[in-house]
Amino acid sequence: MNNVGIVVENLDNAISFFLEIGLILEGRGMVEGEWAAQVTRLGNQSVEMAMMVTPDGHNRLEISKFLIPETISDHRKAPVNSLGYLRVMFRVDNIDELVSRLIKKGAELVGEIVQYEDAYRLCYIRGTEGILVGLAQQLNEK
Repeated sequence: MNNVGIVVENLDNAISFFLEIGLILEGRGMVEGEWAAQVTRLGNQSVEMAMMVTPDGHNRLEISKFLIPETISDHRKAPVNSLGYLRVMFRVDNIDELVSRLIKKGAELVGEIVQYEDAYRLCYIRGTEGILVGLAQQLNEK
């Protein structure tokens, strides 16, 4: 996998949110031109993008703000059982501490932090713009 993409209204807020989770801003810039239109079939487009990378450098998150054309649908508040892309999950070291920090910055805990067997502590949160993110703290690492 090269990356997962998320479309947002406020790129700065989204970058700040994912920085708080622990991702690193790898780059930021504009995507425009005929080649982009050929890939997306959206015609004339202007997209501001940021590429974020996990601390291990293996996974990337592409965050996009479409300037042209405008976005046409919004499923940010969709429940977990909705069809299509819904969330991305991150492995974290201290789920309680991170959730506490994110809530102070406006994120909402969707349900509860739960433990799955002796393997993980997990939760879903809604961050900036209602983006659904899963957090997983691995227990008993070997």
